[in-house]
Amino acid sequence: MQQMKAAPEIMSETSIKPASVWDYANPTRFLGLVDRILPAFVMLTIVSMAIGLWMAFSAPEDYQQGATVLIMFLHVPAAWLAMMVYTIMSVSALGTLVWRHPLADVSLRAAAPLGAAFTFLALITGSLWGKPMWGTWWVWDARLTSVLVLFIIYMGLIALSKAIEEPSVAARALAIITLVGFINIPIIKFSVDWWNTLHQPASVSRFDRPAMDVAFLYPLLVMALAYTLLFFTLHLMGMRNEILRRRIRSMKMQTARQAEGS
Repeated sequence: MQQMKAAPEIMSETSIKPASVWDYANPTRFLGLVDRILPAFVMLTIVSMAIGLWMAFSAPEDYQQGATVLIMFLHVPAAWLAMMVYTIMSVSALGTLVWRHPLADVSLRAAAPLGAAFTFLALITGSLWGKPMWGTWWVWDARLTSVLVLFIIYMGLIALSKAIEEPSVAARALAIITLVGFINIPIIKFSVDWWNTLHQPASVSRFDRPAMDVAFLYPLLVMALAYTLLFFTLHLMGMRNEILRRRIRSMKMQTARQAEGS
């Protein structure tokens, strides 16, 4: 009877527990995960981007915008990703300050350049789209100005991460500034509702049905998926590079201390 009771205890100790976010706090285990899933992300990104571009260029011309509507398939997903990436950075900032997750600062640092790139793409394509539609490359309305502020915040965070060499000090400073800057995200999202701007209101994320024909909606959603997969692919690569960079820095410091002690 004792053996029959002991068996479940042994099974519970040796069984594999479900993976959680804390199981990958170990950088070595996380790097192993990245090596396993990264090829799938790369393949999905390539396939979805190819399908999205094919659907976009196969879409009909808009009755008002003509062929200029094609810029939408590059501009709108870039604008969505600019806000999504900063939201992910804000969650990573909470992970640094509240939960002390070892990889939270790694995630924040790896995401910042990608968020800046998506924001820059949104600004450039928005100007190219605005010139034939509005007759000007730029207007200082609420939506455009708040996106420009987001780009400046991104660049400031990147500069700060390069300026502070001590990782622990930089991590706390980056996390605090990131959370403060998050107030700009709802301003970007609701600026067209709060103020009178040239920028059109939301056409997809609405409480009722999207105010967009399916001929444009489906390619737009596929391109948004492709952009999202592209971000996560590059984000995983960036986190891997950041971990390796920190390991190299640690090895150099250890070698320097040993040289001083000898």
